[in-house]
Amino acid sequence: MLHGLYAITDARLTPEHLLIAKVSAALRGGARVIQYRDKSSDNAAQLRQARALVALCQRFECPLIINDDPQLALASGAAGVHLGQGDSNLAHARALLGTDAIIGITCHDSLELALQAQQQGADYVAFGAFFPSASKPGAKTAPLPLLHQARQQLQIPIVAIGGISVDNAPQLITQGADMIAVIQDLFAAADVKQHAQKLAALFDVR
Repeated sequence: MLHGLYAITDARLTPEHLLIAKVSAALRGGARVIQYRDKSSDNAAQLRQARALVALCQRFECPLIINDDPQLALASGAAGVHLGQGDSNLAHARALLGTDAIIGITCHDSLELALQAQQQGADYVAFGAFFPSASKPGAKTAPLPLLHQARQQLQIPIVAIGGISVDNAPQLITQGADMIAVIQDLFAAADVKQHAQKLAALFDVR
């Protein structure tokens, strides 16, 4: 089941020469899902990095999700793909990756979009940004009660994203988030493993 710390890579915080070491530290600290997110146009580097992450995540029995690119997910052997509202549609990704692939959908602040994604066969939905985000500074803010409302109506896991830290994550988990997606607070930490342990431990007191 999708539950716990969902770590998302970032080209600035996890450049290629640090990528495997930092993601390994996150996994050793308790990350339960890794998403590879790279917005560059260097397809060869993306495939090389994604394949390296797939091999790493397999050792930890942790799924690797590719951001926005079903073709890269297929080529790298990743466990699935995360799609935004403006990306490849869910039906296309499912047809390409198969029934066992994990497909997540960004739903911003919309329960309606989440219900639609669930009906179309998404494996999880993501809401946010709940707090100001360094990764997406212009992201629309999602209200905290949305998580509670979604928890009452959805049967699939719910991911919260956007400016999440050790300090503000507990309220998201209390409201109903099954996973917290973290970029900055995790990969900018001086000790990624230790910080991942702190974030993962928040689910133990739910």
